[in-house]
Parts: sequence; structure tokens; C-alpha cells
Amino acid sequence: MIDLAKNLIISMRPKQWVKNLFLFAAIIFVKQFFDIEKLATVFEAFIIFCLAGSAIYLLNDVVDAPYDRRHPQKRLRPIASGELPESAAVFAAVVFGALSIFWSFYINNFFALTVVGFLALNVLYSFYLKRFVIIDVITIALGFVIRVIAGAVAINVRFSEWLILATFFLTLFLAISKRKNELMHAEEAEAREGLGRYSLALLDQMNAIVLPSTIITYAFYTFSSEHSKLLMITIPIVLYGLFRYLFLINIKTRSDDGPTDDLLSDKNLTLTVFIWLAVSAAIILYAG
Repeated sequence: MIDLAKNLIISMRPKQWVKNLFLFAAIIFVKQFFDIEKLATVFEAFIIFCLAGSAIYLLNDVVDAPYDRRHPQKRLRPIASGELPESAAVFAAVVFGALSIFWSFYINNFFALTVVGFLALNVLYSFYLKRFVIIDVITIALGFVIRVIAGAVAINVRFSEWLILATFFLTLFLAISKRKNELMHAEEAEAREGLGRYSLALLDQMNAIVLPSTIITYAFYTFSSEHSKLLMITIPIVLYGLFRYLFLINIKTRSDDGPTDDLLSDKNLTLTVFIWLAVSAAIILYAG
């Protein structure tokens, strides 16, 4: 039983919960991060999305198990290795998914709609959309946009359209870069359906469009900010972070879980994100 619980927790991917920090974007950028009630609501929303995300990871690992067993690293995952029965994983996924939906209605109906949309989009991705070139990375990016919108509707605030658009392009850039890293390691390209249809040249061309779009939309957000145009001084920080991630992608020697691993393992990238958050919060708080 202890081993079953341990393998279940591993398969829930708690390390990936850092992605749900996107829910805090709204409360930070509308300058309400000192409102304890709203902060508690966003934290509650964060937990709900962690449950929903874990449900998707469990389901996705069940679907990908035949491919993961042929991958040098992923074959060690609990579901692929057989240490966590697929039936137990599916049961837990259903429970976590249902709990996240039920709980979300206690915040408000619009937030519940984002949770349902997030789950529906990712179930489609796990079973169907991941097979299609370009659509797969767009789907991943839309999942992050939903998180940002969810954080806003949870506390009933309006959010900048430019920041939502910048989020879409940023996460699309990260998804494309992750595909590039996967493709640079032939084992995974052979293992998963759809990935082998990409080429490094195509992915580089896609990023050549998406990376400038990320910078431009973020710049437009800073120029049009209702708090302070001083936010434009964070543009070089964002630019360095993007370039640092490109650098990491090109020097990796093996495939991993992508941006989350890079954020947690690369001190320069971690420090860049911290500096960006600190500078942005200070400008919004004291210059807004």
C-alpha cells in the first residue's frame, strides 16, 4: 500500500505543479496581492488546478505507457514500469478530475467553467490532439492561457488582453522548444506518434516567428500598463530569460520534462524569473 501511494504521488508529477503559478498572474498584475481574501481564493484555485493537472498526467501516462516503455528514461515511470497498475491510475485520475470540478464551483461558476475547459482540452490532447503536428503545441499553450484566465475569474478582475496574448506566445515558444529537445534525441522521436513528423528546421522556423511575437506582445503590455510604464524596464530581463532557455535547449544531452526541469535546475534561469517577479511587483506596488 505504501509503495502504491508512493508511485501514485510520483505519477501525479508534483514538480509540474509549478506551472499552476500562472494562476497568480492576475492578482499580481491588478495590484491586489495584499488582499488576503483574494489571495486565499487564488491559492485555493491553485490547489484545484494541481488536482486537475495531476488527473491529466495520470491519464496521459496510461495512454503513453506503450511508447514510454521503449524510452530510456520514461520506461522507469511507475505506470510504464508496471509499479503502478493502470487501473489504479485511471481510478485516481477520475477521482481527482471529479474533485477538481466539484470544488471549483465553490469559487464561482466562471472559474468552474475554466476547470472543465482545462480538463476537456487536455483529455482531447492525451487521446487525440497530440498526434497532430503544430496543433499539439498550440493546445499546450492554450492550457496555460486557461490558467491565467482562471486566476482572473476566480477573483472577478479584468485582465490585460496583451498579457494574455504574451502568455500564449511565451508558452507556445516553450512548447516548441521542448519538441525540439525531444526531437534531438532519436529514441523519443521513434517512440511517440506524431513527434517524428517534426523537423529541427521546422521547429526553428516556428520559433523564429513565435519568439519575436512573445517579446512584442509583452512590450505592448508594458507600454499600455495601467499601473506604470516603468514596467518596460523588465523587457531586457524577459529577453535574457528567453535567450537563456534557448541556450539550455541547445546544450542538453538528453530529453527531460522540459521548462519545469530547466527552471528548477538552472540557477541562472531561476534567478532571472525571481528578479523579474521582484522588479515587476516593486514597480506595480510603488510606482503604480
